[in-house]
Amino acid sequence: MKRRTTKSTPNLLLLLLLFCIGLNAQNTPFNCVYDAYLFQYNDVYSIDLASGSSYLVAEDVTPGSINAAAYNPADGFIWGSLSTPEKTIVRIGNDFATTSFYVDELPSNNRYVGDISPTGVYYLKGGGTTYYKIDLDPNSATYSQHLATENLSQNLSIHDWAFNAVDGNLYAVEKSSNILYRINPATSIVESLGEVPILSGLNYTYGAVYFDLSGRFYVSANQTGTIYVIQSVQDLSPSDDMDSNLFAFGPSSASNDGARCPTAPVLQEICDNGIDDDGDGLIDCEDPSCSGYGECDVILPPTSGGNEGGLESNSRLSELINKRNYNRTKINYKFDRSKAARVIKTKDYKRKKVTGFELKDFIPLGIINEDVTIESTPLDLVAITNATAIYAVDYMKSGTAIASIMALKTENGVYEHTKYICDRLLGAQLISVSTIEINGQQFIKSLIKNADNTVEFVLSLSAKVVNSETNFEIESHWNLDKYETDVTFYNFQIWSNSLDDLYLLGKEVVSLLNIEKPISTYKISTPPTVFIRKGKYNNGALDLQVVNTNASENVKFDAGYRITETSDFKNSTSTIDLSKEYITNLQVPTGNLFDIGFRIGDGIATPDDLFMSDGPWGVDDSETSTSVISYNILPNDFTFEDNEFPVERNVQLLATTSTYFAAYRALTPRFKPVDLTDYNSFKLKAKGTGSLEITFVKKSISSFNKQYKSTIVLNNSLENYVISFKDFKSSNGDELILDDVVTIVFTMTSKDGSNVTKEMNLSDIRFSKEEKPSVVIVGDQNNVVIAPNPMTAQTSFHFNAKEEDNLKFVIYDQLGKLVYKTDFKAKTGENRIILNRQSLQAGLYFCKIISEKLPYKNVKLLIH
Repeated sequence: MKRRTTKSTPNLLLLLLLFCIGLNAQNTPFNCVYDAYLFQYNDVYSIDLASGSSYLVAEDVTPGSINAAAYNPADGFIWGSLSTPEKTIVRIGNDFATTSFYVDELPSNNRYVGDISPTGVYYLKGGGTTYYKIDLDPNSATYSQHLATENLSQNLSIHDWAFNAVDGNLYAVEKSSNILYRINPATSIVESLGEVPILSGLNYTYGAVYFDLSGRFYVSANQTGTIYVIQSVQDLSPSDDMDSNLFAFGPSSASNDGARCPTAPVLQEICDNGIDDDGDGLIDCEDPSCSGYGECDVILPPTSGGNEGGLESNSRLSELINKRNYNRTKINYKFDRSKAARVIKTKDYKRKKVTGFELKDFIPLGIINEDVTIESTPLDLVAITNATAIYAVDYMKSGTAIASIMALKTENGVYEHTKYICDRLLGAQLISVSTIEINGQQFIKSLIKNADNTVEFVLSLSAKVVNSETNFEIESHWNLDKYETDVTFYNFQIWSNSLDDLYLLGKEVVSLLNIEKPISTYKISTPPTVFIRKGKYNNGALDLQVVNTNASENVKFDAGYRITETSDFKNSTSTIDLSKEYITNLQVPTGNLFDIGFRIGDGIATPDDLFMSDGPWGVDDSETSTSVISYNILPNDFTFEDNEFPVERNVQLLATTSTYFAAYRALTPRFKPVDLTDYNSFKLKAKGTGSLEITFVKKSISSFNKQYKSTIVLNNSLENYVISFKDFKSSNGDELILDDVVTIVFTMTSKDGSNVTKEMNLSDIRFSKEEKPSVVIVGDQNNVVIAPNPMTAQTSFHFNAKEEDNLKFVIYDQLGKLVYKTDFKAKTGENRIILNRQSLQAGLYFCKIISEKLPYKNVKLLIH
């Protein structure tokens, strides 16, 4: 949310007389609000310390830049030091109108550290030991006047300090040394309390620091935006162990300073109670502030590698990626990091190439203390994406991947995949999105928690050649349509389990680009302020969690979607009400769909884009003797039960082959394994030509030939099939445990090698908790057994047939009205007709199987 503000008009005469020069002055204070405020140049951002989220609340509030910002407990206003006019401080009200004061004793520049004591004395300093005290108590006779110029007992390289309301002392953290200092405002004596453990080894500028009423000290790193917390600093002595931790991931900043009421509380997450205590939508260990506490892991898990990267962000790629993953499964492909080629830094590293550059020339080496860097290039992406060249590496430490970079050359626009677009509807969460500062530029960074609970910090940027091929121009946007089209880009996808390593890698990539061709310009977008944290498609609707950092009333929802893989695109537009809430859980009805790309935005800030593809159907027609005649995917019109795992969409495939052809269905878009151990049988309705082999592909089985398989015989009329998991066999002889199913493959073969035409028509596919019924039919040959009876949602009619027979199955209600009718082709031996309740009302019904060959007994069915 942006708000244009009223600016004060300076009066030079009053400047000389040391009077207030704000002719449009106002008198509305902030008072002690919970928010922190971050000043960058002359713009103001509201910061929620609990979540790290921020949004622009006012811009261009003064002619000059504001620094040394501080909350004044004596009057409830925020004060700061202005770069222009010189020797001027400024008072800021809650409508961001300003009043300026000239203080002649101040230096003309170099004033960037400041805070205000509980009694209203402004402590203002720059470099060196000298600082200035100014009276800002409106009830004082010396209001707005210089009180004294003092000197600290030692020089400190600090960029902000803050008063702790608990003990009345000033605190600051020094750049490079990361030492926490306590400063006595009465004596100017500086006391070292030791290095802050969570900051050890870092080299950031801490330009915004804050307190809460309990004496917790919050320290924000300019370059990354990470907010750290140090507990109860008033109780520390130099020999004490210091309790410090991550707290949140906020925005990076430059020429900045922070201000906050020091007696306002900051909501804290309790890490083991199952409640979102601080209101940021993250519960217990999900919250960064719980990193390393109790049962919560430190946020440094392994990352996904480059060999698995580059997945789809649009509908064009989803089926192609599906085929790529299926082919990897067929050939038992596994990327073995222990055998991957090592990438070695040479003497030409960071030197301009004489004969032209390659993608690998822009890969950082040896800057994040990795043990080894390995090549992990997924070469099979070249054939299916718009990349014409790919080079990827994984950074390894103690045998674990800690970061990855994928570099891609594209010749017709930017690379079409970004991790943050598609991952969120595949089980991942976008924990936060803000900025990271590289070379004075605010790039977008995001924190993604994957479905397997690994955490990755992500940065994307692209470079293009400009100015007659003498320079690079860098573009980085959240929305892919912001990039220039039809030009060659060198794209970099960077992800790491450490924000600090992400910063170092991103900075080095930019540096390597600049060596090859000096960077002339940057085109960078701001991050979205309203975004989808997580979502999933569920039974005809999108279940979404929306994070609304700038308190928007509503957002527009624009979507393009397909019902099936082979259907045309449809569009949808609607408005979603957020009621200014920070977290909104909502459901957006979509109907049945295969994939959807959509955008949400408030019309002011950068919109958020997402793409979701369900696990796609695909066709294996790789044999040269196989020719597909027709292939269609149709939407389900079947109502799945709550205790079933549906495989959405039906497939029709007609092909000619002398070997084999297959339809396959991934259970997830990424070929990720699904645990189906709660289920007992596999159900479908099918018709077709001859034998159909069904294969469950388990991730834990490396050989495709050892996967579990079962075979059913199809007829030319639709039949219901219930296959017990016990009927699936593997050559390894072990019992099937469906704890990691990746995909299902339906295969038809030519048994004798002759050219045959075969069809499969499969629908209503699902995993069921129902066991395949074991029904014993006793008595006469024409007996019919119903199980279960009474029925609630589904039942089955069991009977034996002497030979193949075309039957009719009918149901009448108590008044003799025909309420159900279907045809059924019986096979010799045991048969089963499945009846779904659908619209049948509770009551008693009379059921008949009509045959010209055998008079089956009529049976009664009770529906509850």
